[in-house]
Amino acid sequence: MVEDHGSIRTLSVDIGGSGVKAMVLDIAGKPLTERARLETPQPAKPEVVINAIVVLAAAQGDFHRVSVGFPGVVRCGVTETAVNLHPDWIGCDLATILSKQLNKPVRVINDADMQGLGAIAGLGVELVVTLGTGFGSALFVNGTLVPNMEMGHHPFRKGETYEQQLRRAALERIGEKKWNRRLEKAIASLQHLFNYDYLYIGGGEAVKVNMHLPLNVKLIPNVTGLLGGIALWKD
Repeated sequence: MVEDHGSIRTLSVDIGGSGVKAMVLDIAGKPLTERARLETPQPAKPEVVINAIVVLAAAQGDFHRVSVGFPGVVRCGVTETAVNLHPDWIGCDLATILSKQLNKPVRVINDADMQGLGAIAGLGVELVVTLGTGFGSALFVNGTLVPNMEMGHHPFRKGETYEQQLRRAALERIGEKKWNRRLEKAIASLQHLFNYDYLYIGGGEAVKVNMHLPLNVKLIPNVTGLLGGIALWKD
């Protein structure tokens, strides 16, 4: 697995409801290639999404192992939920299937968890939310992940969940101004719920955040979801 110059190259993949992204990272987690993206095939069944990953991987050059962020609950490489993809993902052994396709070892984790691994400082209670097709979340305590915390599907306000109120479809329906007011209420709600030391907001729609954020809230770039892939191999 080690090249002549002693480096290990990790293909990092981020599966989203609208796009599948890939990038190769060096042993320190720094990008070696430009981020590549394909539209998520519709309907987003396992076979066509995995094929999109294979196509992206072929254009990324050499790599030795693969990290994948998936938008749902993942346990031992098996995807257990897929609210924003297709029901066929439930029970799909993504790690094993993709490993056979690419002939490389593969590790899979929830996509918000992977984004959080690329963002956190590792001190205190840190919460990560991702704003995109859905509403992802990840919680860390002193750098230790609390896995598969699907907070987006919990009640928020007016009988709806965080995801129903803040996902991309809601943003497009109600507009940025009202969406930002909802997000401001969500930030306050999450502060009371988790008493976090830091909140990181990422995902494709984070660029639409337009408000005065508290000092302990930080916007992170969408590429963080790929950069976190290196942490999956830190045993």
